[in-house]
Amino acid sequence: MSNAIIETAKNVILAERDAISVLADLINEQFEKAVQAIHLCKSRIVVSGIGKSAIVAQKIVATFNSTGTPAIFMHAADAIHGDLGMIQKEDVVIILSKSGESPEIKVLLPLIKSLNNTIISIVGNKQSYLAKQSDIVLNSFVEKEACPHNLAPTSSTTVQMVLGDALAVCLIELKKFSSEDFAKLHPGGNLGKRFYLKVNDIYKHNAAPKVLVDADLKKVILEISKGRVGATAVTDGNNLLQGIITDGDVRRLLEKTEQLSGITAKDVLSANPKTISAETLAIEALELMKQFDLSQLIVTNEQNHLLGFIHLHDLIREGIF
Repeated sequence: MSNAIIETAKNVILAERDAISVLADLINEQFEKAVQAIHLCKSRIVVSGIGKSAIVAQKIVATFNSTGTPAIFMHAADAIHGDLGMIQKEDVVIILSKSGESPEIKVLLPLIKSLNNTIISIVGNKQSYLAKQSDIVLNSFVEKEACPHNLAPTSSTTVQMVLGDALAVCLIELKKFSSEDFAKLHPGGNLGKRFYLKVNDIYKHNAAPKVLVDADLKKVILEISKGRVGATAVTDGNNLLQGIITDGDVRRLLEKTEQLSGITAKDVLSANPKTISAETLAIEALELMKQFDLSQLIVTNEQNHLLGFIHLHDLIREGIF
């Protein structure tokens, strides 16, 4: 039984792969016209369908919106019961259908045409009513569904989705939509954080361990332990940064030194430690840590006064790493 299941799964994947391969040969000047029509649209893209095509339409809308092309979903059945009012004068309408002959779409099309909106169809039958009533036709023909009965929309909906992705990616390139633009539309995600989260948003929640240059070794060790960032800053009496002492520095000192009496922070510190401004993006802090193999950075102001620490664990916790 398990072998039969695995074989069926592989056959479905191969069938849908083959359907997508055929789709590549169906891309022509009609596809280019569709991209240009969407790109030049001064309003929104209204995407509609019925059944499984309606679900694919919603995915296309989500992809458009997340890549800078304003779009809304309109269910074909709801459209003929009032939702047609959501279509504005300069909207471009995309309608998805395998057969192009669904009753709801046949009722809907004359109504949209009366509004003079550009209609783009993603349809599996170029001779269908939908195709003949469209201004631009994108051929989503599939020879056979992956369903063994050739009934359940499988390969056909995959091809529709791929066409939607192809439209979106072409629009990304036409509009020169950057990763920074993408992040602005996804502020809640980890990618978005890379472009807006600053060191200032993080370091204030950490301890800011510090000792004066003349602090004894016991004070240094206690401050490192208390601060929980694996290090302590060393400052003068005016909070001006003089250096850093890490827990590794202390371990190395203990390994090579027998006489610890009289040792002060000045004797152990590493001068000119790597620092970062509070206004720097957190992703830049990560790059600096990676470049110099560090687990923490000291945050300073323009006068090199100590503000605090940012640790690699902070960046992991925020999803930056």
